[in-house]
Amino acid sequence: MTPPEERIDALERAFGPFDDPANPLGAEALLAADAAGEVLPGAEKVLDAYDLNAEFVPASLGGRLERMDLLGRILRPVFRRDASLGFGYGLNCFFAATPVWTAGNTAQQQQAARLLLNGRRIAVARHEVAHGNDFVRDEFTALPVPGGLRLDGSKSAIANASRATGLVVFARTEAAARGRSHTVLLLDRDELPADRVEDLARRTTHGMRSAEFGGLRITDCHVPDSAVLGAAGDGYELSLRSSLLIRGLIPSIVLAGADTALRTVTRFAGRTRADGRSSMDVQHVRDVLTGGFLDLLLIDCLALVATRALHLLPRQMSAYAAAAAYLAPRLVSESMDEMSAVLGEETFAQDGAYGMFQKQRRDLPVTSLGHAGSAGRQVSILPQLPFFARHAWFADPEPPPGLFRPHEPLPPLDLTLPALLGDGDPLAATLVACTDRLESAGPPGPAGHALRFLARSLTGELAELKKAFEAIGQGDREALSSPHSFGLADRYTLVLAAAACLGVWREQQSAPAGATDPFLADPAWATAVLYRLARRLGLPLPDRPAACERQVLDEAVARLHDRRSYDLYSSPLA
Repeated sequence: MTPPEERIDALERAFGPFDDPANPLGAEALLAADAAGEVLPGAEKVLDAYDLNAEFVPASLGGRLERMDLLGRILRPVFRRDASLGFGYGLNCFFAATPVWTAGNTAQQQQAARLLLNGRRIAVARHEVAHGNDFVRDEFTALPVPGGLRLDGSKSAIANASRATGLVVFARTEAAARGRSHTVLLLDRDELPADRVEDLARRTTHGMRSAEFGGLRITDCHVPDSAVLGAAGDGYELSLRSSLLIRGLIPSIVLAGADTALRTVTRFAGRTRADGRSSMDVQHVRDVLTGGFLDLLLIDCLALVATRALHLLPRQMSAYAAAAAYLAPRLVSESMDEMSAVLGEETFAQDGAYGMFQKQRRDLPVTSLGHAGSAGRQVSILPQLPFFARHAWFADPEPPPGLFRPHEPLPPLDLTLPALLGDGDPLAATLVACTDRLESAGPPGPAGHALRFLARSLTGELAELKKAFEAIGQGDREALSSPHSFGLADRYTLVLAAAACLGVWREQQSAPAGATDPFLADPAWATAVLYRLARRLGLPLPDRPAACERQVLDEAVARLHDRRSYDLYSSPLA
């Protein structure tokens, strides 16, 4: 198997320079395809040649999936260019296949692997979202009949509905006990009676215009018992277990689109006008660009922790995946709002040098799975926090250093191990340990003083969260569902982000030769990130670390000119 770094670079080069008007797979061609609501055929041919579907199939089944952190990185060259392509061609297939990898028997896993490795697609028809709108509320039902189930119903919003051979269907079972109301089926459309399956009209979306969100109606269709994934009634649990894998990837795909948006705005701000000045001369513009880059570094720290925790901390990773998937779209959305003020009227450009910003901004809500995803991620965090407050915070040991070391090998991925509710919070312990270390032997100079102050403030915030959640009675659902508790959960995600950033910075100090990035090893970026987080939380602040922020902005501008990615890896771009 080709090493992952080589695969990532090869995929980037296969697409060619993004900003070259002569490139048939460049920004201009992608914007034209988006305007027409079509997928760029040449781009899909690149992914065919690369065999992207193999990245979604576990290595034990003949694919290339071994590490979740690497899967997130492999997706970035695609999502930097076009979320419709990345989601419609492949990532949705991974989302659909996760219940199979999680609960399927050997035959079902081999069936799904065979479809994907042969270049076919798998689509997923999820269950009704209780607080969703009519776009997502229709569903399928499955009733027991001799020899299997009778499947009926329709869904009007299924990604790749007409292009998929495999179907993973969440179907309601009537009169089922609470929490056991849905069963998951793995179907091969080629094996279903053609007169029982009907494609419905494609739905138009504001974002990801080129992705197909079509409908599917199945009428009085008999399916065998062998199609059931897990056991009857396992649908809700399988949905939750699948989310443990999916959520860790959300920050990577959101970050990739934001990388392109930030690159677009940084290029715009650096233009020299007739008077010899540029937008970079304005402090607010510099602040927006610096903040945008810091947010991407922060998001990537969360992405790293959430995906590597699947391997290293499967019993504790649930809150980290949810926090990463919740916080990343929110930060990017706010950052894009700020960047739009820098672009001014160019924010609305449909084509040309700045048209890609508008597209990435439109695609973001669809890419990040929208409002239902955001609310669901907070809901999955909240029940864990009273337990953490009583038993984990300021008591748990630190996680293994490999959690923060992107180039270090990982143990094999075992999807039977991740737990829905964590039994500890070792990432929070990293914040406490880093604070203690900074107090005793932190970096010298103003940056070191500011970093110590900020780490201490954030550790104080963790102590306040501990008091707040200790006051909530065990199992007090009313208190946990209050707006106040949701606000506390939001603050917790920001504390986790600080811990992840400190962990990544700390481990850069001891990284082996060849794995150290001088920029990441310097305390400047970590200080600037923590200042941004502490300000968002309303915590006491030291003097603004202006020199650190200038260093971060210089790095952002250098990466623009050197054609390197805006993430932890500073990867070469075509």
